[in-house]
Amino acid sequence: MKKSFPFTMITLSLIPLSLLTQTASAAIQWDTPQGVLKLYGDVEFNIDGASKKTQLSSIRASADKKDKPSDKDRWDINGRLLIGLDGYREVNAQNFAGFTVQPLADLGGSMNLDDAAFYFGQKKQWQLKIGRYEAYDMFPLGQDTFIEYSGNTANDLYEDGYGYIYMMKEGRGRSDNGGAIQLTAPFFDNFNFELNTLINNGEKMFNKSTYHGYAIKKEKNVAYLRPVLSWKNDSFSTAIASETNVVKNAYGYYDDNDRFHRQSRRTGYGWTSSWNSMGNWNAKNQGLLINTSVAYMDGQNEDDLTLGVNMVWEKVGLGYFYANNNIKEFNDDYVADKKDGYIIGKGRYKVHTVNASYLFDNVLDMDNFNIYTGVYWSLLERSKEQGDNTEDRYGARVRFKYFY
Repeated sequence: MKKSFPFTMITLSLIPLSLLTQTASAAIQWDTPQGVLKLYGDVEFNIDGASKKTQLSSIRASADKKDKPSDKDRWDINGRLLIGLDGYREVNAQNFAGFTVQPLADLGGSMNLDDAAFYFGQKKQWQLKIGRYEAYDMFPLGQDTFIEYSGNTANDLYEDGYGYIYMMKEGRGRSDNGGAIQLTAPFFDNFNFELNTLINNGEKMFNKSTYHGYAIKKEKNVAYLRPVLSWKNDSFSTAIASETNVVKNAYGYYDDNDRFHRQSRRTGYGWTSSWNSMGNWNAKNQGLLINTSVAYMDGQNEDDLTLGVNMVWEKVGLGYFYANNNIKEFNDDYVADKKDGYIIGKGRYKVHTVNASYLFDNVLDMDNFNIYTGVYWSLLERSKEQGDNTEDRYGARVRFKYFY
């Protein structure tokens, strides 16, 4: 985030915004005695087509938050319009404070919210952020135009019956059911430490409040701690992180004998690295970007491992992602009523996903108007206990991206 602005009488100007936000390329700026205000926007509309109605994984692929894996229309037009307002003030070239708010209007007719956060601190020493936002990305997806499970973080991530692609996002932020607080501190030039704390209703992470066939009941709010240690120079970056819910017995289920079984023990570990010869690759479209990531989650009666590698070469993006879900316990009584999904019992489930994309930039000679085309193919391999059979999906997307 840009940390230095001139303080003058009120003025109006148009400035680059690539360092301030990832959602816009330019902004209207007002310089006031109390700081700087910036107004900007981001239009993202998609035309999608896919092979079948229901998806294979639990995370929504559409910008419309009302869509669920079980009822998603796989031939549709979706998207959203974001309007952002940022404020920033700096005193004595050292102390600073600011805010960001980004309301969203989606094509489903709903008003939502992307980021809404307040932050303050001292330059090159520390920063504290409070609100709704995303912490450090431990599983970057490159030129993510259309991947079956891309999109949301802690918003109703898990839906029973669908493959779970764990990407170190449960404690990252942007929850629909709570807020977060984050402390960051740079040290030794290229190192940075970040501690994010997310507090929310953990039951709501599971759509329909079901997990492995059991009806989940909330006893307490969860509190995720997510420390990240990262290192970065001009072309290479790497980070290690963990995330864990530290509230015991936050949610679980009751058996026929009214005995409580906790389900809230969830601890994740991750590593990611990026090699980038493109600089600000969204702007230059020259060079090569390569991301590699590993994420592992040790949950109650479940272990999940995800591996990912993707690259962007100038305007072409390619990626492969592998997930292995090991479900150790499943409610067999729930299967008889299950109408959607493909994971219906304990065992191992594997998900393979390949995606590709291409960028058409500067459409109509406008440097703020791009069109992305993307395709994906996903394969779910069920365990031998479920017949050792497979399900696959494939689809294509045209994305219109316009910044203002």
